[in-house]
Amino acid sequence: MNVPDLVGSLACGDNRSAAALNLANWRRFEGTNLAARRSRKSSRKRDKPSVTLEAVARKAGVGASTVSRVLRKQGSFSPRTRDKVVAAVEKLGYVPNNIAGTLASTRSQLVGVVIPSLTNIVFPDLLRGVHKTLDAAGYKSVIGVTEYDPSQEELMIESMLAWRPAGLIIAGLEHTNRARTMLKNSGVRVVEVFDIDGKGIDFVVGFSNLAVGRTSAQFLVSRGYRHFGYVGHNIEMDLRAGKRLSGFKLALQAAGLSLQDQELVARPSSVEEGRNGLARLLARNPAIDAVYFSNDDMAIGGYFHCLANAIAVPDRLALFGCNGLEVARFAPQPLSTIRTPRFLMGETGARLVLTDEPSKVVDLGFELIEGATA
Repeated sequence: MNVPDLVGSLACGDNRSAAALNLANWRRFEGTNLAARRSRKSSRKRDKPSVTLEAVARKAGVGASTVSRVLRKQGSFSPRTRDKVVAAVEKLGYVPNNIAGTLASTRSQLVGVVIPSLTNIVFPDLLRGVHKTLDAAGYKSVIGVTEYDPSQEELMIESMLAWRPAGLIIAGLEHTNRARTMLKNSGVRVVEVFDIDGKGIDFVVGFSNLAVGRTSAQFLVSRGYRHFGYVGHNIEMDLRAGKRLSGFKLALQAAGLSLQDQELVARPSSVEEGRNGLARLLARNPAIDAVYFSNDDMAIGGYFHCLANAIAVPDRLALFGCNGLEVARFAPQPLSTIRTPRFLMGETGARLVLTDEPSKVVDLGFELIEGATA
């Protein structure tokens, strides 16, 4: 009997409530049967054996260890052997069991990379360097973005370590106490990048943000500027930008000068925030003749404000950024800035995370770009 017939036979006179009850029971019964049928189908699928490494080896006419070396791109094998293994893999539809490999070796072929943002090109540049090195070694990266939130960074570190990665690459030296403890006790290599001003956990690769700030101020002072302002994003979250600002102030102080005004935006850095921030700064303090920006994104925004308001750069106002982005280099007036070694930093960090070298600090330095805006 189908559902309409069942309802019709029961829904007469005073039996409507009974009909509703029986319909509900019937649906539960059918739901149970449907679940059982689906379970049986699912069970039949699970009972079907998956293609094994040994099956690929038999198909290719080689040993299982040879298949493993070819798939991991490690060890020695001839091009002919590689072609035979690849053909067998494609023919059989074999998918390597990465979890099983992890359990067997206690380490995966994954490297965790934790960065604060993807909106600023400096971090994709780092990732390109990381990917180039890891891919050549047969490893893959897993990327986490924290949005400059220390608690989010802690959660990502915990999640990545649970998969027993080959190593971790993390932007910055400052972490929560728990995150630092997890990293120290993880047993995997840890590379902290983008900063060398502080105590590292294992490898530290990057440059001195304090020195970047000092060099920027010294350059502007040498050009004859005396009334300084600053436009940047949240330095309480982006501690590296805060270190650059500290170095800038220290150099001014050593020259008998000081920072006269600053505009800190609460939102992440962007061209728009740089343009609006400079407008607010100059409205408050029009005597400023040189502005230091937290990065090139913000500085390019400031440059656009000057273009739109006929502010002569650098005669009336000098602009100085940080990072040496391509867009800043090809502006009508190339930006005066500091070029940081992001790609090399990624390459170096990825290489070190896979080595047995002793812990160390690698200072890659930076380059002053005089440009045409200061």
